[in-house]
Amino acid sequence: MESVAEFDEVVTGGTLVGYRLQSLDLTDRTFALLATDTAGAVFLGCRMAPDATAKVRADGALVFPPVPDLPFDPYRGLLYTPDELFDGVDDGYDRTPDARSYAWFQRTRSDGDIFASMLRSIHDDSVSDALDEYLAGARVVGVMGGHAMGRGSEEYAGAARLGRTLTRHGYTVATGGGPGAMEAANLGAYAAPFRDAMLGEALELLAGVPSFTPSVSDWARAAFAVRRRHPRGGESVGIPTWFYGHEPPNAFASHIGKYFANATREDGLLARSTAGVVFLPGAAGTVQEIFDNATPNYYGSRGAPTPMVLVNRAHWTEHLPVWPLLQALAKERPMAARIALVDSVDEAPEALTRLGA
Repeated sequence: MESVAEFDEVVTGGTLVGYRLQSLDLTDRTFALLATDTAGAVFLGCRMAPDATAKVRADGALVFPPVPDLPFDPYRGLLYTPDELFDGVDDGYDRTPDARSYAWFQRTRSDGDIFASMLRSIHDDSVSDALDEYLAGARVVGVMGGHAMGRGSEEYAGAARLGRTLTRHGYTVATGGGPGAMEAANLGAYAAPFRDAMLGEALELLAGVPSFTPSVSDWARAAFAVRRRHPRGGESVGIPTWFYGHEPPNAFASHIGKYFANATREDGLLARSTAGVVFLPGAAGTVQEIFDNATPNYYGSRGAPTPMVLVNRAHWTEHLPVWPLLQALAKERPMAARIALVDSVDEAPEALTRLGA
C-alpha cells in the first residue's frame, strides 16, 4: 500500500490484516487505525500518532518507524521524480535532496556503520520494488552510452532522436539516468508526444549549457527551462546511482530509480531491458555494460537472448574492438541472431525491431 487514498479505500473493510504499508503519513488516520484490525500488517516508515502506534503494535503488527534526519526515505513506495530530487536547485544544487543524499552516502560508507548500510539496502530494495511495479508489462529498451557526450553535439542530437523514435514505437526507454547520452535518450522520450520541431528547440536551448561541469545547477536549470516551456512530456526511466554522485541525474526521465549500490543498479537496468539494449559509443563503463548484457544472453540465464544493437562501426571495431569478441562469443549460439552492428544511430530502431522479430 503506497498511498493514503489506497489506505482510505481498504480500511473501510475493517481490516488491514497482512497488508504492507509503505511510507504513509497516517497522523490524521488515528481513528481509522484504532478501529481496524491490523494483525500481521507491516508498517514501513509510516508516520502515526503515539496511541495509534501503540495499538497496531498490540495487534501484532510489525512497525518500522521513520528514521529522523535523513535526506532520503528508505521505505519509499514510489520512484523518484526530477522535481523531487532537484527540489531547491534554484538556490544551488548543493541544497537539493539529491546532493544531500550523496553527501550522506559519502559520510556513512567510510565509517562502517551497520545501521547506515542497512538503511541503504532497505532503500535500494524499495526502489527495485517500485521499478518492477512501474515497468510491469512494458516493452523496455535500454539505451547505454557515455556521460561525456555533450549537449550541442551531433551525437547528443542522434541519441535524442533515438529516444524519441523508440518511444513513438511503443517502447519504454530506460537509461542509466545520468548526463550525456543518457540524458539525450531520456530527452528524446520526453519529446515524443510533441511536434518534431520541439526537439530542435530543446536541443538549441540546452546547447547553451553543454555539460554538468563546472556547474550542475546551471546544467539542471537549463533542463527545467525546457520542461517548463514544454510541460507534460513523454515518460521514460532513468536508473542512476549515488555511487557516481559527482554525475547528477538528468531531469528528462519522468521516473527515476536511484540506487546507492551501483552493482544492483547496473544489473537491474540490464535485466529490466527485456526488449533489448542499444549501445551508443562509450568508454569503459559502456564496454562493461555490453558484456554484462552478453553474459546472460550467452548462457540463457534470463531465458531467450534479447537484442543487442551496437552503434558506430568504427568505434566498436577499431577504437574499442568489442564487436569481434561479441561475434566470437555468439558463434553457433542462439544469441548470434540477436546481435547487430550499425553505422548510425538512426539505423538502430530498425535493427532492434528486426532482431526482436
